Amino acid sequence: MSIIFESTIKMVEGSKTDWYIELKDTIDGTIEICKDLQEYSKKIEELGNKYGGIIDEVKWNKNEDIHPIIINEIRFKMAELQKEIEEERGEPIIKEENS
Repeated sequence: MSIIFESTIKMVEGSKTDWYIELKDTIDGTIEICKDLQEYSKKIEELGNKYGGIIDEVKWNKNEDIHPIIINEIRFKMAELQKEIEEERGEPIIKEENS
């Protein structure tokens, strides 16, 4: 059984600048709403713990109303967060697979 989560970037209703990430566990259907990347990081770790901390894949989506500037902002923040986590752990978050 593959552990796959779906992460969908959505805009807060009525806002042109505020976004959130809907995080879905495709195994049991649990949905978490994350208002920022710190919350997303915590929630995905909590959901992953149900499966021994192993997540096989995260499928990313976005609603059609997401402006490219918002996507770039999220990518930049994700890269910063990834760097912080890797420095804390002393190892990469994403492990390379051996071919």
